Amino acid sequence: MDEDTSDVLTPAPVRALTTDDTIEILGFASACLKAGSDVVLATLVEIRGGAARALGSHMVVAADGRFCGYVSGGCVEAAVACEALLALVKGCDRIVTFGDGSPFFDIVLPCGGGITIALHLLKDGGPIEEVLRRIDERRPAGLRYCRERQSLQFMEPPERAGWQGGDFLTNYRPRTRVVISGHTVEASAVACLAAASQFDVLVYENGEFGRDIVRQIDTYTAILFLHHDLDREESLLRRVLGSPAFYVGALGSTRTHRKRVERLKELGYSNDDIARIKAPIGIFGPTRDAYSLALSVMADVVACRLAIYG
Repeated sequence: MDEDTSDVLTPAPVRALTTDDTIEILGFASACLKAGSDVVLATLVEIRGGAARALGSHMVVAADGRFCGYVSGGCVEAAVACEALLALVKGCDRIVTFGDGSPFFDIVLPCGGGITIALHLLKDGGPIEEVLRRIDERRPAGLRYCRERQSLQFMEPPERAGWQGGDFLTNYRPRTRVVISGHTVEASAVACLAAASQFDVLVYENGEFGRDIVRQIDTYTAILFLHHDLDREESLLRRVLGSPAFYVGALGSTRTHRKRVERLKELGYSNDDIARIKAPIGIFGPTRDAYSLALSVMADVVACRLAIYG
């Protein structure tokens, strides 16, 4: 058990940003450090039973009580911030538990499970800056937290977040990029929903500023063809079938897709290449309006992303 800190005065925690976006959370930590504030990085390192967040989820707590991020559904974040402020007072890292198996009997997780949070005093912003730089370059990154040495180091991204020996590893991936080909009401609706979901959205129209959209496609990209004319999609579709995109989807009925497949086969594309195309696009259908289609398409993109990257 930690020593008694009941008589220690600390600032009242106050949420500075309402976000669970990891890059925004790490950016908040970086900004606080550059402003001269002491900072605690809180990381979800164990889940017992159910939980609202994934392993490796973060909160950041500044010395003045400001915090951002989530390690649960919102039910323990203020308490985590209080514990982080006590860690700053004591000047050392701490491990705290909530829910099942926790000494905080008055803090109950609605899911009925339990979580363990590692509180690390950030002494060096270098590893976080490197993660932010890599993500800005659309490259994955990782961090290694050593509880024994109370240190944080940059590392190449692990396959998944979790303990490795006495170290806890976290991984970070670029935002999902959504490339939309089409100048239709459906394309506008999908672009609007994707932007609201904080995805990186690029809309392509043939000849638009001479931009080569293929160069923007990486393994974290979903490509959506939202045309009502096969001729309008064909040029770009042929170019992206060999790309590393994790999702390629195209608008149109089953009959339209049969015509699309016939054209591609005539052009020499293999069955494996053609099988990459999700058509008719979306996770449910048929839809009869643009925003229902947008919901169907984005749900399918997110489900595919989760299946691949977790």
